[in-house]
Amino acid sequence: MNQNPVTLPSQSLDPSSAMLDGVGRACVRALVSQCHPRMLFALLLPFLIMFVGGSLLLWLAWTPLTQALQNGLDGVGVVNRVDQWMVMAGLFSLKVWLIPLLAVVILLPMAGILGLVVAAIWVMPLVLSHVASREYPELSRQGRHAWVGSIWNTLWVMCIFIIGWMLTLPLWLIPPLGVLLSVFWWAFAFTRIMRVDALIEHASPQERKLLQQRCYGGFWSLGLICALLQLLPPAWLFLPVFSALLFVHYGLDRLRRLRAESIIDV
Repeated sequence: MNQNPVTLPSQSLDPSSAMLDGVGRACVRALVSQCHPRMLFALLLPFLIMFVGGSLLLWLAWTPLTQALQNGLDGVGVVNRVDQWMVMAGLFSLKVWLIPLLAVVILLPMAGILGLVVAAIWVMPLVLSHVASREYPELSRQGRHAWVGSIWNTLWVMCIFIIGWMLTLPLWLIPPLGVLLSVFWWAFAFTRIMRVDALIEHASPQERKLLQQRCYGGFWSLGLICALLQLLPPAWLFLPVFSALLFVHYGLDRLRRLRAESIIDV
């Protein structure tokens, strides 16, 4: 018996209305899954890693970073003149608060991306196992080299995030760009890490490539939601696990629909 390759119907898999419907459904399902005791317990690991990593970064990097920023600002004439004017006016030294603020803006995202990496490598398998067995038991696992692919993608995105964040940091001096750049880079990190990890175990390489193309807007919508939540400090506690739940629900639901709409000729 010969089995021909899978052929897809001519109808589009994910039009804009269906894409938005899928995003909303993933948000509702992620909220429900987050309340499960197992997922509540999973919150502890990325939070502890992020806390320990942030503490180590502050301890090891705070002094050399602030010294480097001090040396760098000493060579900026505009900053020196403004600082002198403010001191002479009896206000405060600009550098006294500007240097610590810049150090926090540099180091805090490093701790955040570390928490996201932990969620992608260690928490995502727990989320996938929990969600797939409970809500998508009919989906067979057709991914190949899932562990290697996940680690490689996560490390690549982390490097791009750190380099991009540092290169665009001077643009934060323009007030609107500070928030916009923060949202963009976090949306990039969430989307590029989580969309791969959500599908890499269940979808074949061909299915994963097709879903990433056709559900491009849906995945980026979820990344944007996570990036906006990232602006709220209380969200840092649950966002690594909640973002994994969002992308897993959306990705596996899209994969189930893809396989249901595929036609296999035998």
